[in-house]
Amino acid sequence: MKFTFTKSDITKIGAVLGVKGALKGNNFRFELSNSKENRQMALEIYPDIIIGKKKGNLVSAYTHNTHFQLHFCNGYVVSKDVGEVTFFGETKDKLSAIVIEKEGGCTFYSNVDRKILSGDYRVLSIDVMLAGIALSLTGDMKKKVKR
Repeated sequence: MKFTFTKSDITKIGAVLGVKGALKGNNFRFELSNSKENRQMALEIYPDIIIGKKKGNLVSAYTHNTHFQLHFCNGYVVSKDVGEVTFFGETKDKLSAIVIEKEGGCTFYSNVDRKILSGDYRVLSIDVMLAGIALSLTGDMKKKVKR
């Protein structure tokens, strides 16, 4: 099943992040700021655009010091309780993700082995364990897209 962001998805994402997504040409842009921690971030979602020779979703996050892109985003998971949205892209065995925080924080994970998402975290080093725990909420997204 091919996933494409809809206006309903954009509304749900905005509700969790506390800002509305504004249509800017071929993308939706969310501008987040946190003056208490001196953070600013822009999140852009490009639904179903040409990426090379294929079409897919592109998610970009811009901060003062970084620019992350997730090509071929397969879906997202909203975590209302913690004010985060996790955007993910996956292949057969690997998962990459951008986690956007309501407070303007951003975390990027790339090529995470799917096996560690449901394994025994006690046998992993702390750095690997953090990625496994953060991305375990994506579950088995090959069969469904969590909206």
